[in-house]
Amino acid sequence: MKFTTSLSLMFAAAGPVAMAFAPSTPLVVSSPSSSSSSAMYMSADGVVPLRIGTRGSPLALAQAYETRRRLIANFPELEADGAIEICVMKTQGDMILDKSLMELGGKGLFTKELDTALLGNEVDICVHSMKDVPTYLPAGTVLPCNLPREETNDAFITANGEIKRIADLPDGSVIGTASLRRQAQLLSQNPTLKCVNFRGNVQTRLRKLDDGVVDATLLAIAGLKRMDMQDCATAVLDWDEMLPAVAQGAIGIQCRDDDTRSLKYIDALNCMDTHVCVNCERAFLGALDGNCKTPIAGQARIIDGKIVFKGLIAMPDGSVKYETEATGAIEDAVEIGRKAGEELKARAGEKFFQMMVEMSPQQVLGQITK
Repeated sequence: MKFTTSLSLMFAAAGPVAMAFAPSTPLVVSSPSSSSSSAMYMSADGVVPLRIGTRGSPLALAQAYETRRRLIANFPELEADGAIEICVMKTQGDMILDKSLMELGGKGLFTKELDTALLGNEVDICVHSMKDVPTYLPAGTVLPCNLPREETNDAFITANGEIKRIADLPDGSVIGTASLRRQAQLLSQNPTLKCVNFRGNVQTRLRKLDDGVVDATLLAIAGLKRMDMQDCATAVLDWDEMLPAVAQGAIGIQCRDDDTRSLKYIDALNCMDTHVCVNCERAFLGALDGNCKTPIAGQARIIDGKIVFKGLIAMPDGSVKYETEATGAIEDAVEIGRKAGEELKARAGEKFFQMMVEMSPQQVLGQITK
């Protein structure tokens, strides 16, 4: 399967914004700077813009524009020219692509610069892929809003489009992924697979697959759908084949905890079902003290008025895996997630987690790229 045609619009971006995601009305796109941190910009007609901080990848921009669309739908005054400003910034995670997240220090690499801009009053709200958000937010910020969640499963993508299941991959196949969660679950099914570090935006990864760098890769189907690229997926994997990451498929909106204006806007966008499930999953992650050396997966759904949760932890080479399931009342979602994490932590034992802490990135990578 060739992805060149599917990607052509993405690489035709003008400036920092991919035209495929451009809004129908004019929009200011800027990069925050220290000169803007001391005073909020006001346009000539007196409009004080709501400044949205975002990464600059096509997926991040698609999520920022979706947030903008929902804001305008709920608050028509935000449709005026200059009422919303999208501020694009690069994070360390975007700039350093030749190393795994584990080697670089973890999830915060995608949010640190956004946190700094938010706390410095350079932006008013930040739009995040929730699976990139660390368990603990910086003091002075809150994340009270999740947009309605997209499908959470992983997409399995092969170069020829013929192999539709992990079990059907030939021994020794090379899989491109930067996720230890995916690597561990892949290797638990077939230890002969070789997982290689595969980072960059969605378009870059698909181009590498097209060029034959790897035999297959996995991406969140949510991201592909948000960019209207779901046809690139060879198959969508069930949870039993590949349990997704904590908070996968969810968009979160963060602001300063004392910013009543921003809180009013984003509170109106919150999808409570999504928020409850994400909080359950993040409580699970928090109980495990999850880091990028530990493959962790966790997903919650609301079924028949109950929270249904499934989680797992594993060794990076897939040789050991602990799983759990729990069901309970929606109002107990956070407690359900926390207890599930504590259960797995107890079952795995201190030695399991101590070994993860003591392993160097090179040791872990050595296991998963053998």
